[in-house]
Amino acid sequence: MAICQHGGFTAAARQLHIAQPAISIAMRKLEAELNLTLLHRGERQITPTIEGEMLLAHAKRILEMTEAAELEMEELRGLTKGEVRIGIPSMLGSYYFPPILMGFKHRYPELRLSVYEEGTRRLQEMIRVGELDLGVVVADAPPEDLETRLLTREEMVACVPEAHPLAPREKLSMEEFFSHELVVFKTGYFLREFIDRYSLSHELSPKIAFETNLIPLTKAIVRQGFGITTFLRMVIDQDAQEDLVAIPFDEPVFLDLSLAWKKGGYLSRANRAFVDYVLSETGNQSSRV
Repeated sequence: MAICQHGGFTAAARQLHIAQPAISIAMRKLEAELNLTLLHRGERQITPTIEGEMLLAHAKRILEMTEAAELEMEELRGLTKGEVRIGIPSMLGSYYFPPILMGFKHRYPELRLSVYEEGTRRLQEMIRVGELDLGVVVADAPPEDLETRLLTREEMVACVPEAHPLAPREKLSMEEFFSHELVVFKTGYFLREFIDRYSLSHELSPKIAFETNLIPLTKAIVRQGFGITTFLRMVIDQDAQEDLVAIPFDEPVFLDLSLAWKKGGYLSRANRAFVDYVLSETGNQSSRV
């Protein structure tokens, strides 16, 4: 796995803290034992063969199961420390989760929280491959390989500066929204996915002026009049002192956001405690794991 991940023996040996000849010998022994060539040994990069790709998939599952077994045995020995690795999209990480994370840390000070910011599609993949224990995803079509629990339903609104001609409007059509230059998240974020799907299904061409995942930068661009954007309503409501206006769409758009983890995967005691705490704080006590 290390060789394939880093594309070479030297980098893999560095990651594994062993000598490069040792990893080369181990690889040759493995190929001899299987009587298969597992790697294409190019001059600049090493890549897996078709047989290597198949073994790599098994190797990932084996290591995931080994780590889960070790963690469960540690917990049976009465381990009091643990880590929760959770992935959160930027808007929820900035405006929804901070009090939840601080409350959980106050209740369980011995547990470590590692928070990763990514788009929901990337978070799903990170959960699948074991890079994350938990993540927040859009619940419109939850993947079959993930277990999900609903967290919140949030409205998607247009965001314009106070001086914008659209600011006095009580509602806004999607066609009007798409007629302006837009500041949008990059591909993989749920608001961007909605814009892409809607424009495709309605044969609209969005005028994308800026792409950024940085919320403060997006606000600055909108505030200066270089484009308008979409946010979850919480982003505008919690920053009421800013000179930005939230306008709902004439056909309201709501996003259901869920906490997700790998279906059938092992949830450590720390992760179970986090799921229970989050669901209790969001009013979903009946959905505890």
